[in-house]
Order: sequence, then structure tokens, then C-alpha cells
Amino acid sequence: LICFNHHCFILRHEEFEEGCRATCNGPYDGKWSKTMVGFGPEDDHFVAELTYNYGVGEYRLGNDFLGLTLQSSQAVSNAKRLGWPLTEVGEALYLVEAPGGYHFYLVDKDQPHNDPVQKVCLAVSDLPKSTHYWSSLLGMKVMERNEEKKTVLLGFTDTQCKLELYNIGGTVDHGTAFGRIAFSCPHKQLPDLEALMTKENYKILTPLVSLDTPGKATVEVVILADPDGHEICFVGDEAFRQLSQMDPSGNALLDKAMAEDKSDEWFAKHNKQKASA
Repeated sequence: LICFNHHCFILRHEEFEEGCRATCNGPYDGKWSKTMVGFGPEDDHFVAELTYNYGVGEYRLGNDFLGLTLQSSQAVSNAKRLGWPLTEVGEALYLVEAPGGYHFYLVDKDQPHNDPVQKVCLAVSDLPKSTHYWSSLLGMKVMERNEEKKTVLLGFTDTQCKLELYNIGGTVDHGTAFGRIAFSCPHKQLPDLEALMTKENYKILTPLVSLDTPGKATVEVVILADPDGHEICFVGDEAFRQLSQMDPSGNALLDKAMAEDKSDEWFAKHNKQKASA
């Protein structure tokens, strides 16, 4: 795990003995963990969920996730100090690749007081169709359209991380390393959202279901798929606020889990290889 900024925190770490009923860890049945990483509390910051499947050795990247943009000159100088490869792709804009191959764009400007994560970019094959889905059906506001770049920028509010849709002019391939975008909303809205998608004939991957986290709150979720198959999780906010409380022991729990992870040794001892997803 690499955080380019000293303000990036391990917010919580959770271990699970079997696969998630809503495929939160992908289509895998075995032991897995999730680690929430962000620049502040999940209530008002974008947070990345890092999912680790103990039995999976590698994933195949698709062309679906095009990058995450954050503003922090500290992140740029940290990357330079650590010798992490940076590619200048614009004025005060650098591209950096995370260990799994995911792209991050670093804006070389002072980190704002609020969330420095500016936007997440997803590939789409039909920009008008996707814009209709995310704005008219899911209620996001169109903030900006750029015909030349073939992008649309959307958000629920001006102060939150934005979603950018980029028309790649071809099929979106999710590979096996795909994730999902998640939002919280009042739990009473979840049945209505599910009913709307049924009425509009859009895919519902997981109808309304309750998910348990050992020792923590049980949350309700509905998981959808947009026209290009991007997975979208809506979670009931009331229980999620309890579940997503920052855990002061999150860092220690992650360190402990990494120290105790003997999966590589087990596979080597039994002369087996971890699965390639």
C-alpha cells in the first residue's frame, strides 16, 4: 500500500472468512479483506476500498477505470522523493501508476482544505446514454460537458468528488480487476431506486440485501449496473454512518493482517500457484 501524502489515512480494516453476498470482493468465495483509505472521514471524503482476496495472485486490467485525480503538491514531491515514476501530461499535472496498474493524476497545487480527490474517470461507449443514466435516473447534476474531449463531468454537489465519463468510442472491457462506485443515501430510498431500475429495464446486480460486518453495523445495499456494466452500490446511510466510523486501530489491524498472511508460503509449500483472476 502506498500513500503519497502524509494526510492519507487507513480509516478501517476488516477481515472476512468467506465471500460477500453482494460480491463486494468480486466473484470469489474465499477469505478476503478490505481496507478503506482516504484523506478524511468517509462522511465527507472520497474513500478508496482496497480489496484483497487471499487466494488470487493477479488480475487482468480492463479499460473501464481511467484514473483518479487528486490535488496535492505534497503528493508530487513525495513521489519524486520516493523515486516513483511520474509522467508530466499537462500543466502542473502528473500521471502516476499504482502497483496494480491503476492510473492516478496528481495536480501539482496546494492541497485544498476539503477533500483533495477531485474526480474519478470511467470509460463509456455511448456518452448520451450514460449521461442520461447517471443524471436523469441516478440524479447526478451535469457540471460540465466537453465535446472536444468527449467527456461529461457529474456530481451530486459542488463540494464532493466528481464523476467523469469519457467516451472511448468502443466496447468497455472490465477485465477481472474491476471495482465499483459506491454512494450512501437514506435507506428508505433504496426500494424506490430498485423499483425505478426495474421499470426502466436496467440491470440490478444485487436486489436489496443486508450485509454483515463482524462486530459492526449491518448495512442495506442495492447494487446496479450502468449501460456499460459499471457496478454502482447504493448503501443505506444511517447504518453506514455507524459502520464507517474511523477505527483508530485500523493501521495496526492492517499491519497484523499483512504479517499473518501466509498465503504465498502455503501455495509454495503445496507446490501450487495462486489463481489468476
